[in-house]
Amino acid sequence: MIETFSHNPDIMLLDLRLPDIDRVEVIKKVRSWSNLPIIVISARSEDSDKIEALDAGADDYLTKPFSIEELLARLRVTQRRLSYMASNGQTESSIFENGKLKIDYASGCAYLDGQELHLTPIEYKLLCLLSHNLGKVLTHTYITQNIWGRSWDNYIASLRVFMATLRKKLEPTPDSPEYIQTQRNWL
Repeated sequence: MIETFSHNPDIMLLDLRLPDIDRVEVIKKVRSWSNLPIIVISARSEDSDKIEALDAGADDYLTKPFSIEELLARLRVTQRRLSYMASNGQTESSIFENGKLKIDYASGCAYLDGQELHLTPIEYKLLCLLSHNLGKVLTHTYITQNIWGRSWDNYIASLRVFMATLRKKLEPTPDSPEYIQTQRNWL
């Protein structure tokens, strides 16, 4: 059993018809290292099978046969729950303001002192990530994981380049930054 994913899935659809692995053991293994939502798909419709999978850590259980519409509805429910949890139960404003910086998440635009910033997609993702974590120190690993979906060391050089260009666009006086600060050796 692979202990981690090579990609960053948002959800796991797990068919319990596995030939040589205990289905509940798969759920428990995934739960031991991830909070990834798991929807079990099975032809078994007995209550005991459903209860066993749900008690092991599955988030939902879908009995075959099912319609695509039902599967999509369950995926939407899971996505709504993830969004709610990510916002700590608070509905997020579509506008972020900090001093002269304004980000309109709904339109995908950022403004500094009323002027639209011309950002690359990566710069915009970085700015949004930083705005959602205002006042927190973010590690290289955390940032690369959230921007590129993995935390490889080869992304650190790219991250530094993107941060430098973003700083140039945001900070009128680079010697006294207002919006992006680097913390070195803070551990």
